[in-house]
Amino acid sequence: MAFNPIVDEVKCVGCEECVDVCPVEVFEMQDEKSVVVAGEECLGCESCVEVCEESAITVEET
Repeated sequence: MAFNPIVDEVKCVGCEECVDVCPVEVFEMQDEKSVVVAGEECLGCESCVEVCEESAITVEET
């Protein structure tokens, strides 16, 4: 099964928590926002979803 992490750039406040918690470096900071740079590496653990206080991240099964 594959996973698709999505960052809502409107909700993202650039706290970098998802960047720090992701075990496979799916996210990167660009222009003070988190962006998905390696979505194909996502394990579906949803650690990023749990640490995001703004609810800016979702992970979909594909």
